[in-house]
Amino acid sequence: MPLYYSPYRQEVYADQIKDAKEGFEISAGVIINICDDVEKGLIPIKNNLALYIGGMGAAKKNFHTDLMGRMGFEDEAKKIQELFLAGKRTEAALAVPDQFADEISLVGPKDRVKERVEAWRDTPVTSLLISTHDKERLREVAEIVL
Repeated sequence: MPLYYSPYRQEVYADQIKDAKEGFEISAGVIINICDDVEKGLIPIKNNLALYIGGMGAAKKNFHTDLMGRMGFEDEAKKIQELFLAGKRTEAALAVPDQFADEISLVGPKDRVKERVEAWRDTPVTSLLISTHDKERLREVAEIVL
């Protein structure tokens, strides 16, 4: 799967997996940040997204910018890329919609993360490749996801 996947926009990926054979495994990366404040918890995710959407690939052909556009955020993706390529990285990160960053990650208090994991269970994704910078929370994350 691509660098980011939204369990709320499965139609974006449907063509890529429509001919998958029985038992085909699909792994999706997801950043988990268990925290009290969702908005603050999204900041590092938005910074990372700005780098990929804005700066990975050529200005006219960037897979990540294109994917964000296919996910319904075309204008925002173009703006992020424009700002990033102009050297305005902070502004590019701020231009990443909270909704987009939130859909492709699991951020917030433990109960919220646990609730949002359920959306992933209703997708063809068979494994979550979990990324977290908080080693102390890894066991807690395993309990939530498993």
